[in-house]
Amino acid sequence: MKRLALLLLLAVATGFAAQAQKFAYVDTEYILNSLDRYKQAQKDLDDLSVQWQKTIEAKYAEIDRLYKAYQAEQILLTDDMKRKREDEIIAKEKEAKDYQKAKFGVDGELFQKRQELIKPIQDEVYAAIQEVAEQGSYAVIFDRANQSNILYSNPRYDKSDSVLKILKAKGN
Repeated sequence: MKRLALLLLLAVATGFAAQAQKFAYVDTEYILNSLDRYKQAQKDLDDLSVQWQKTIEAKYAEIDRLYKAYQAEQILLTDDMKRKREDEIIAKEKEAKDYQKAKFGVDGELFQKRQELIKPIQDEVYAAIQEVAEQGSYAVIFDRANQSNILYSNPRYDKSDSVLKILKAKGN
């Protein structure tokens, strides 16, 4: 009886070992940077960012010019004229800060444009990763990009190129 129980236990343990989980990893940064659409979208975002930053710098340069002119002429101005100039400078500063927030803030135009241009590409990459996981019967696929906690990875388990093949087959 003990032998039968031992054999049964051994069979169950072997069955569990046969159903061991399979793991793999991808490098989404490598995948995204291999896609021309992503590179173009990133370039468009960078161009917009540079353009908006130049506008902001011009606004602050104008504020600086107004402030220096005010300081130089302050002695000659009446109290009413001083208050008017100060109000103008304060209004220009507020306008510059509002513009900066509208462009680069948490829900600013840059964030919205990034959602519009980059998110659909990321969604396609994640769908391709899911397809690779299903085809290879992987229980988990880790992402090696962006400060992951993977300290060592065997290149044999890197499925990034498999994801790229799927994306390219779909015309991406």
